[in-house]
Parts: sequence; C-alpha cells; structure tokens
Amino acid sequence: MIYLIKKGDYVSRNSYNNDIIFLVLNIRDDIAYLKGVDVRLYADSSVDDLVIVNNVERDDEFSLEVKEEIIENVLDRNEYFYLPGKILHLDGDGDYLKRCMDFYKLANVYAVGKKVVEEELKTQIKDLLMEVKPDIVIITGHDAYYNKKGDKDNVNNYKNSKNFIDAVKEARMYEKSHEKLIIIAGACQSDYEELIKAGANFASSPKRVNIHALDPAIIATTLALTERNKQIDLIKLLEKTKYGKDGVGGIITNGMMYVGYPR
Repeated sequence: MIYLIKKGDYVSRNSYNNDIIFLVLNIRDDIAYLKGVDVRLYADSSVDDLVIVNNVERDDEFSLEVKEEIIENVLDRNEYFYLPGKILHLDGDGDYLKRCMDFYKLANVYAVGKKVVEEELKTQIKDLLMEVKPDIVIITGHDAYYNKKGDKDNVNNYKNSKNFIDAVKEARMYEKSHEKLIIIAGACQSDYEELIKAGANFASSPKRVNIHALDPAIIATTLALTERNKQIDLIKLLEKTKYGKDGVGGIITNGMMYVGYPR
C-alpha cells in the first residue's frame, strides 16, 4: 500500500491535539512507528491520525538560556580555577546523544558519550564506568508508559523502565555511594519511583509525562559545575528542566566540582 506519509516525515497526531512532533521511523500495516523530535518518547499511531509538519525547528532555545544561567551563577571569573565533574552519558538514541554532547561542549564540561541501546545498558554499564570513572552517569534513551494497561506500579507496563532500573542497579554495585557517583536515569514517562528505589539520584517521570531530550544533560551539567561542598537547590534545579517537577525528580545532592587556587 502507498501512504501519503512516509518514513522520514515529521508528523503530529490529531488525537493528541498535535502536541508533539515526531519523526516517522517506519510504517507497517497502516501503523506508523514514531520517535519524538524533542521528547524522549517512542509511539505508534494509525497513519490516518497523522498530519505532516513542515519547517520543523528543534526546541533548544530554553536549554541555551539554562546554559547561560548555569555558567553565570556558578563560575565567577577570578583567581580561582575550576575542575568540573566528569560525565558519562549513555543514550539509546544517537540524535539525542549528539544534542546533549553539543550542550556539554557549550558549557565547557568534560563528557564522554556512548550510544547504547536500552536492552544492552545492563551488560555494558559496568565496563564503561570502570573505563571512564565518571562523577556523574546518565542512563537514558526512550521510554513510554502504556496507560491502557492500567497499573503504573507494574514495571512491565513501561517500554524501557526495566532496562533503566537494571542498569541503575548495576551502577550501584559499582559504586554504592550516592555522593561519589550521581546517577540520572529515565526518559519519557519512566517509572520514577522504581528508578529512585534502584539507586538513582535523579529520575523521570514523577507524573509520567514526557521529558525534553536535553533534560538529563541540564541536570548533569548543573551538578558538574556546582562545588562539592555546596548542596544544590533541588527545587530550582528541577525548574530548569522543560516540564519541571512533573518530568524529573530526585534527592538533594552536593555538586561535583573542585575549586582551586591560584589560577
């Protein structure tokens, strides 16, 4: 069958008031398989429910404002020198990973990025932690809560939450202390409570909403550029993310940056 909408098109869904722009990954038997352009979400939809979106622009303006705020508030240009925390970013999506790596570069934070599909996170994370020895690790990619199945407390009702949870547990076997290794885990609509129980410092999504592609990087960069003896303002930190406390939550944590003298 020939469809007006094809693989590679940008679309939105009429039944959801066209609230999210997706990239069409594939079409099979009248069902389109979709990936969020700005949110870490996989979805599928009837082709008949989709409309093509032209002139797509990525929603990264807010992240640039956040980056400027992070730099301005943390680093005063005096005779001290700064050693920000090191970030290991594991992402199931190469496009999102690149956007996050560009963000770290703009913020002058050292980060190592690895594309690891969600199903392989558990088996690869320990070796990568031993190799990079980061202060902060991000475990993310795509997720979705299948609310048609009902129970949000059942981890099997999520696309990738179980993979993220298993990876967090492996990371905590590598380093038990929440202060020595900060873990940021989850994607759109992930099982927030179970990720926190597994050992994450920060996780998505308290209200099972979508999160922006750059939200994990915003959290990590703020922590990397906050002094080790300084406790973060948790509420203000969450407000820097796209959807605030509905999208990401966590525990009060100290920063991971050393400050020295003289420059």
